[in-house]
Amino acid sequence: MLATGAAVTTALAQVDREKIYQWINELSSPETRENALLELSKKRESVPDLAPMLWHSCGTIAALLQEIVNIYPSINPPTLTAHQSNRVCNALALLQCVASHPETRSAFLAAHIPLFLYPFLHTVSKTRPFEYLRLTSLGVIGALVKTDEQEVINFLLTTEIIPLCLRIMESGSELSKTVATFILQKILLDDTGLAYICQTYERFSHVAMILGKMVLQLSKEPSARLLKHVVRCYLRLSDNLRAREALRQCLPDQLKDNTFAQVLKDDTTTKRWLAQLVKNLQEGQVTDARGIPLSAQ
Repeated sequence: MLATGAAVTTALAQVDREKIYQWINELSSPETRENALLELSKKRESVPDLAPMLWHSCGTIAALLQEIVNIYPSINPPTLTAHQSNRVCNALALLQCVASHPETRSAFLAAHIPLFLYPFLHTVSKTRPFEYLRLTSLGVIGALVKTDEQEVINFLLTTEIIPLCLRIMESGSELSKTVATFILQKILLDDTGLAYICQTYERFSHVAMILGKMVLQLSKEPSARLLKHVVRCYLRLSDNLRAREALRQCLPDQLKDNTFAQVLKDDTTTKRWLAQLVKNLQEGQVTDARGIPLSAQ
């Protein structure tokens, strides 16, 4: 009986596999592409080797890029419909699958495919189709940085991803802000990324200004998840000596007092990061005889 069950499972898996091959082939034809995009995006979690299959099949990546480029005219003026947004986001979901797979990631970067998504990150329309488009595009970049690969950071630092993330961190929806801040956090956690952001005062001050605005906003509309990423960004910045000096002057008061005590009451990790941040900023500080920092006088 067990053998029969295993045979049935194998047969079903084979049928499923045949369907995957069929849908990949159907991506090459404009008539069948929309349904194939939908079906494959649903299956991307359950087919471990979908990324290499997509990357190495003839015309598939070109078809996905065509879907992206087809949307550009709807960006400006902003006329993107929900239907267009859903369709292109299915294509982006398949690109995310390629971006996060170890076998295809390097080739994905070498082909500079993330740059095709940047026009979507430039958009500012607050409508749901645009918000979904930005969030899904951020998801592709988020999948890249989540791998903690040096080549990913090296690639991103040659592009405009930091200012794009900062703009979304300032004015996006809570979910988009969270993903954009996570991307910045991952760039900062890399030594090359930290050095790049702290290399000039302009870069550092832009990052510090946006993080400061976010803290102010979070004090009015708390989000534990977003706050966690913001605190981690500040803590990592404090690892750089020049940035640490600057943060002594510009760290928001809300991170020094009990503003977020209620939000963080169950989050021991963020509380520990916050305590470490304050400690980092106090170390090596010049004080007067009363123990008051001279810069505060």
